Amino acid sequence: MKIAILGGTGSLGKGLASRWIRAGHDVLIGSRDLKKAQEAADKLGLANSSGMLNLNAAKFCEIACLTVPFAHQESTLLSIGDALDNKILIDATVPLMPPKVMRVQLPEEGSAALKTQSILGKKTIVVSAFQNVSAELLQTDTDIDCDVLVAGDFIDARNKVISLAEDAGLTAWHAGPLCNSAGAEALTSILIAINNKHSLEHSGIKITGH
Repeated sequence: MKIAILGGTGSLGKGLASRWIRAGHDVLIGSRDLKKAQEAADKLGLANSSGMLNLNAAKFCEIACLTVPFAHQESTLLSIGDALDNKILIDATVPLMPPKVMRVQLPEEGSAALKTQSILGKKTIVVSAFQNVSAELLQTDTDIDCDVLVAGDFIDARNKVISLAEDAGLTAWHAGPLCNSAGAEALTSILIAINNKHSLEHSGIKITGH
């Protein structure tokens, strides 16, 4: 697939990009800064032309993934207009509000993913995923012992995102409708608190059962 990573110059974006490239996908690196996008594309082994502004990446992709900090979520989405109409957007946004990143602080819409859906409108299918996976580990070849919760209102769209998670070497689970994204987003602050209290790195979640 042709995947646009909006905010692809950050750690999470580069980590997902590197894994999807290895899986054979065509990746476009989007950014607010064209030079940074092109530099990131070069470092990932992509053609320089694969780095572009977020708007163009959204226009030319089949599916997009938003990997920007919460502070830049709204401005990034507003900058792409209707470029994602009739497409899927994977939203990996975590509503962290420094300095109190160990406290759950969901936006008034209920979750960052619901906020994304309200900004883009119903023509874009928003699916929530990848909030609890270490961006640092994604940039390596190591096996990642962390599952992915995938929330969205349409099962076919969730299936596509689960398939992409598997292509990145991860185990992913259907986590219900988009409103359930609040759970995965909140877990990130909890995992940060666990890392801090127990002197851990890269704590994650695993789904168990029979």
